[in-house]
Amino acid sequence: MRQARGLPFSALFLLLLFPWTHFAAAQEVEDESEFSYLAGSPNGPEHWGEIRHEWALCNNGDMQSPIDLLHERVRVSPALGRIRRSYRASNATLRNRGHDIMVPGTIRINGTHYELRQCHWHSPSEHTIDGKRFAMELHLVHVSADQRVAVIGILYTIGRPDTFLAELMEEIQEVADGREEKKAVGLVDPRHIKVGSRKYYRYMGSLTTPPCDQGVAWTISEKIRTVSREQMGLLREAVHDDAEANARPVQAINGREVQFYSPWHRKDVEVVRP
Repeated sequence: MRQARGLPFSALFLLLLFPWTHFAAAQEVEDESEFSYLAGSPNGPEHWGEIRHEWALCNNGDMQSPIDLLHERVRVSPALGRIRRSYRASNATLRNRGHDIMVPGTIRINGTHYELRQCHWHSPSEHTIDGKRFAMELHLVHVSADQRVAVIGILYTIGRPDTFLAELMEEIQEVADGREEKKAVGLVDPRHIKVGSRKYYRYMGSLTTPPCDQGVAWTISEKIRTVSREQMGLLREAVHDDAEANARPVQAINGREVQFYSPWHRKDVEVVRP
């Protein structure tokens, strides 16, 4: 694999072409050219809610994501229970229009089944922990039968290669070399996405791109995983985008409760440090 040129990373679409891939409640915009992540620009994050009237929540919503997961305001909640994932491999297509991969599977949260519809990466991370921002963040977006949305977030720092991304590097390289819009990648198995910990944070928030719809149940894994600089560089190269980042700034907590699940806590307590 040749050396990536280190072009700025904006977004990378990986999606499955299934008839059920279009869903209203968790639909991020397809055309990202209408907004940017450049602070101070006319279409930057502080102006997303002004670009379209249906994006108004981006500016005036009171349950917006991402947030800073500050330990001082987290409440330990053993009653949340373990997240049980049930995914399966499916054929996928790499699409160079945005940042999604759509794969089937389910999780169960508070007695509700959610189907895994897509996953995508943000660089740097959108969520922070005690003010610390990480190199990358993976979002696995799930939707229930009644269109409720649940997202699992995994944070990454620079280190050893990510094994899931390693399975896709050859196809990503071909997109980077040929500037193709899409590339079939064959079977993609979301069970290969490593979470690495039973501990997690939970809060109610929103989509982190327009239309910024609220009512999203966020689950952020406590385990910080690793991604290599080479993988990050190739993702940047494949996108062919001039943006330096695709991470929305941290939003106000507005009194929301942030819970923390650990299997070793026997009862709810006001947390000091999970």
